Amino acid sequence: MNSAWMEMAAGGDAPGFGFVVTGLVVVALLLGAFILGLRHKRRRPPRPDEQPRVPEGGPVRETLERREPDEMPRSEERLTPHELKTHGNQGDRTSASQTRPRWNEGSSGGFGSGGPGAR
Repeated sequence: MNSAWMEMAAGGDAPGFGFVVTGLVVVALLLGAFILGLRHKRRRPPRPDEQPRVPEGGPVRETLERREPDEMPRSEERLTPHELKTHGNQGDRTSASQTRPRWNEGSSGGFGSGGPGAR
């Protein structure tokens, strides 16, 4: 290492001072963001007239029904998705029987278990 490199390395304190100032600015920004987040979190809750209301027709309820897929149309030619009535998405309709399928009496209920079932 020659003396020119040593002089440049030992020369200025300006880069070190710049890093310290930049670090302090970043810390100040992070603290400011944290304080703003706390203020936002501590805001008052909404008043009763600002809260959501039940729709005019009453509460929306979930409907439980069994659905079954629509059949593919039979034809001699190959159909492309845009030729289907649902444009390639699987259509469905309400099933004729709304009873849930249950396991057979003697079966274990496991798929591919191969066992005789629990009895």
